[in-house]
Amino acid sequence: MPFFHWLRANSEHALLADAQRRMATKYGANPPARPHGLKDRWWRQVFAPVYRVLPWRLRRTTMQAIPGSHRRGWPKPDYLPPGDY
Repeated sequence: MPFFHWLRANSEHALLADAQRRMATKYGANPPARPHGLKDRWWRQVFAPVYRVLPWRLRRTTMQAIPGSHRRGWPKPDYLPPGDY
């Protein structure tokens, strides 16, 4: 797996688990399983909280600098919208 795909997959997983934990705490539901292993602990107990406090402009700049699916534009439609023909 290429590095940026690995980075994106791990960060998405950690941010999702952190959001689920916060929602479970807020609404009194069962939280996701606790982190297992050093790698999982780092992503969920260090990366996710630090990412959450970063200003949006810094997050956006970082996301734009890393190649990935978020940089793809919308595909051109195969049809012409009404009034464009």
